[in-house]
Amino acid sequence: MDGDLKDRWISIESAAEYLDVKVVTIRDWIKKDTGIPAHKIGKQWKFKLSELDEWVKSGKSAIE
Repeated sequence: MDGDLKDRWISIESAAEYLDVKVVTIRDWIKKDTGIPAHKIGKQWKFKLSELDEWVKSGKSAIE
């Protein structure tokens, strides 16, 4: 497989595993409009690791 893994689209389950949180937490962040870089593709939420990394580094993930 060519290309940078951080630029592949991943599922909400994979994103939750990557961030070490539950899927329900990610869904909650999406609903609360925390700025998490989630993209709706069809009926599924998809994520890029590079965008998740930037979101965490920005401090926007530090929500109560």
